Amino acid sequence: MIMDENHLPTFGVGPYLVLIIGILTITSSIFSYYHIIPVYKINELNMVFLIFGIILIISGIAFWIQAVLISKIDREVENNKLVTTGIYAYVRHPIYAAFFYIAIGLILISQNIILFILPVIFWAFLTVAMIKTEEKWLIDKFGKDYIDYSKNVNRFFPKVI
Repeated sequence: MIMDENHLPTFGVGPYLVLIIGILTITSSIFSYYHIIPVYKINELNMVFLIFGIILIISGIAFWIQAVLISKIDREVENNKLVTTGIYAYVRHPIYAAFFYIAIGLILISQNIILFILPVIFWAFLTVAMIKTEEKWLIDKFGKDYIDYSKNVNRFFPKVI
């Protein structure tokens, strides 16, 4: 990835991270469905997992629409602007959060308890990747403004009071 030091990268590391998470989620869900990996379910909670999974997928789609289409983040990045309004007032990385929520939703729908470790791995993976790449770029570019923003807005999950 070629980066102009005076300009933030338009896509950052996002496509790579999302691709890895997507492949792991889909592959593990397929392996679970076909019993290629062990499947452990809590039968009493099937409907609960299904409902929460659907809610998370819908939330992920809504976050993505807000972050990409409504906030027009690509244009803001091209103009070297720090976006802190709209969905970005609630979550610093709503596009990553969107794919994270969708992945968790699919894992919940699979209802295989073994796969429930994946969201923890994804969260750690995304957190480290964000700190070492995009957040570093944002701090270098916006300094105190970004640091203050990051103190008030969580990385992937909206603050609840």
